[in-house]
Amino acid sequence: MRNRSLFRPFCGTPSAILFVFVLFALPSSPVAAQAIAKPDLFLQSLQAARQAVEEYGFYDNPDELERVNRIGYELAQHANYEKVPFTFGLVNMAAPNAFALPGGQIFVTRGMLELAPDDDMLANVLGHEITHVTHEHYLKMQRRATLLSLLGNALVIGTLVTADRGGPRPSSPYEDPDNSGNIVQGAAAASLVVSELLLRSYSRDHEDEADEEGQRLAAAAGYDPAAARRFWQLLEQRAPQAREFGYWQTHPFPDDRIRAADVRAVELKPAATKKSADETRKKTQTALHAWFEKSKPDPLDLEFLKAQSLAAWPSGSVAEGLRAEKLKESLDAMYAKPLLSRDFGAAIQMERKERAAVAARTPESPLLAKIDADITDLEAKAKDAYPRAIEVLESGIYETLFLESFLSNFPDSPRVPEVALALGDAYSRRGDETLAVAQYLRAVQVGPESPAGQRALLGLRNITPTLTELAALQELADQQTDAELRRQSDERLATLAKTFSDLTIGSAYLKRFPAGPHAAAVGVRINSLAENLLGEIVLYQGVGEGLKALDRIQKILTHAPLSPAAAKLRDRALFSTEKPG
Repeated sequence: MRNRSLFRPFCGTPSAILFVFVLFALPSSPVAAQAIAKPDLFLQSLQAARQAVEEYGFYDNPDELERVNRIGYELAQHANYEKVPFTFGLVNMAAPNAFALPGGQIFVTRGMLELAPDDDMLANVLGHEITHVTHEHYLKMQRRATLLSLLGNALVIGTLVTADRGGPRPSSPYEDPDNSGNIVQGAAAASLVVSELLLRSYSRDHEDEADEEGQRLAAAAGYDPAAARRFWQLLEQRAPQAREFGYWQTHPFPDDRIRAADVRAVELKPAATKKSADETRKKTQTALHAWFEKSKPDPLDLEFLKAQSLAAWPSGSVAEGLRAEKLKESLDAMYAKPLLSRDFGAAIQMERKERAAVAARTPESPLLAKIDADITDLEAKAKDAYPRAIEVLESGIYETLFLESFLSNFPDSPRVPEVALALGDAYSRRGDETLAVAQYLRAVQVGPESPAGQRALLGLRNITPTLTELAALQELADQQTDAELRRQSDERLATLAKTFSDLTIGSAYLKRFPAGPHAAAVGVRINSLAENLLGEIVLYQGVGEGLKALDRIQKILTHAPLSPAAAKLRDRALFSTEKPG
């Protein structure tokens, strides 16, 4: 399930304290604000960045987020670019990639971080993306007009797509649905924007320029510019079979470009010492505050802006105000629920996560005492709730939310196998095979000899031949509890990986198991299904069935964004995009 809270993934589950006073309180030692030269473009890019996180998911890894921001700002301070503030974030994509938006928002995928854990490599990648912003390559792109049109319109009212049959386009997405066959709205419009920004390709000159300047920025910041070659070689070794996905698709690097990087690396020497980027990070936070005060963004954009502000500079009064505010908001939301639906376990985990972040940077912070008091109070309330939870469990009358909260609140309870089995049954009744299998496995693994564990194992053996979700089958194929179950699920998975008929099933598998043993077969099948849907789009647009065409457009762009069919759809849509009205 996608996490739709934009602040939550960047800095923990929400909570709050006096928003107006502390949200963007200026740092105790004022830092000169950076003016944003093109506020409209900045807002459009901000919205597209938010859509990118919503579309692909945030990679919730605080250590890697801080690492990317540390290195990114160390490079950015040498770029001498004052038109927009840089911000750095993570998206939960398995493909190794990185991309930049015109407003200075730069993202690195989970796959990139896994591929290149070396700081020198990452510095060269970030330098490359920073250069695309500082040299304003978006203004010189082949599709610059349609890209800017998308940024300005798609997130608000939709994108127009030329119908194969021709004819007039509707002037508004609010017209009669029967006449709106050429409009891509909502998730599809967002996908078009994000995909074009992520999968855009610059000219050879622009890529060479980004290579060269990126290496220079890396060297100026004290990183090894020769690491660029090491990264490209590693990428070639790890992913030669998937050039249509990830970094090679958007950043083609033939041998002559690698040789050019070698020549530059000889001439460039890393700075002897690294200059602290703290002032640049504070300046960025101040710029975001000043823009917020002037522009008054809508709540979703503001929430995303708070996340960027905290990632830019996670220390000081602004950062602690943001943390305190969101912690209180989260606790207030939890306490508004009925007692036995309150997730004390998740709240405790969130508080501990924020405590660790604060203690690592400001061990003398007064916020630590407040967090400690919250944790003590939450633990006491969870303990007090346990007897009542057992009474409800034994009554047999409860909702799914109660079972989920029980497992989170009381993970060491001897009743866990029984609760996990009941929760698996609940998920199974609503058709969520992956979640159901996970809970059945939990019952087996926590209490293998318990009645609940034995029932769960028998149930898994019975349902495996009928499972259709690839991710659920892979979960069973990976478990080490029952060899026969492992064999049975692996055989079924090998067949279904080549024959499944729903894009969402394949997409869910690749998101959960990007390097799974059947990932290649699943990818091929996804491309085939997407191509079939593309044919249906043409057919439905040709006969005026706009809503059916829109449904298939959304499926391709959401569940097969890297397929050849999605590329054809983006090209067709982008080249025919016009402003409504």
